[in-house]
Amino acid sequence: MTHPRLPLRLPVFAAPMFLISGPEMVMAACKAGIVGAFPTPNARPIEKLDEWMKTITEGLAAARDVQGADTVGPWCANLVTHSSNTRLAQDLELIARYKPPVVVTALGSPKPAIEVVQGYGGRVFADVINLTLAQKAVKAGADGLACVSAGAGGHTGFLSPFAFVSAIREFFDGEVVLGGGISDGWGIAGAIAAGADYVYMGTRFIPALESMAPEAYKQMVVDSTVDDLIVSAGVTGTSASWLKPSLRLNGLDPDNMPDAPSRQYDSSASFAGKKWLDVWAAGQGLGTIHQTAPMASIVDQLSLEYTTAMQRLQALPYPQRSFQ
Repeated sequence: MTHPRLPLRLPVFAAPMFLISGPEMVMAACKAGIVGAFPTPNARPIEKLDEWMKTITEGLAAARDVQGADTVGPWCANLVTHSSNTRLAQDLELIARYKPPVVVTALGSPKPAIEVVQGYGGRVFADVINLTLAQKAVKAGADGLACVSAGAGGHTGFLSPFAFVSAIREFFDGEVVLGGGISDGWGIAGAIAAGADYVYMGTRFIPALESMAPEAYKQMVVDSTVDDLIVSAGVTGTSASWLKPSLRLNGLDPDNMPDAPSRQYDSSASFAGKKWLDVWAAGQGLGTIHQTAPMASIVDQLSLEYTTAMQRLQALPYPQRSFQ
């Protein structure tokens, strides 16, 4: 199925961030004209997910009445399809009821979501970190790919964003979201010029006022640089990009991380006692973040930077002439 581009002010997804993205953040992103997304495992138990989706759908409907439908971006649910997620069927029931325009699947095949989401006219993007997973997702029928590359926060990728999107375009002409260290309007322009349709931007929004991140987490993001990051599977079992100061505060040595535990992504499990509750992730876009701010102000700044970057591209004198 071929879809028109999503109606957005900027080609940006506020990436779904574990324990950070909630209804307030999603609605603020959409009202600012970008895609607002959250991981369904953030809402536990299942009754809370029902509440969150109801809040988002009703809040955005009201915003469209006030702002105008063409100024409010679509919302997105991030669904964990890993085999360990015993709540998957319940999450899908709520997705069928509330009909998010976009669903991004992660940590497993997009197949479980495709029939449900495409059935109501929504789009399924598969979160992928390599070509093998991308090809499998396309074969499964995903509408788009969310290509998580080197530099991304949380569960990160390893490929250069430029190399990744170029390789994807060799076999896929559908929609591509590209993530990995993109945290300003210049990076958005670069990703679009390289062949992406949208960008995933997470770390830039951690210090947003609407973020669920603790204030100490937001300040750590503001204060840190790329030298304060380490990629390790020792926390969740999957390689992720962590803030070293956060690891140290929780008794973990960034230079001697524990072995990777078994991967468990069951949204039915309680948060209680989980060691990843107090360790904080971030991506390589840290250096451009200097303060906390409302989502609307951050998007305004991104828009200004993106416009400036596109004007610079258009003003460049290349190619000056052809060479024989």
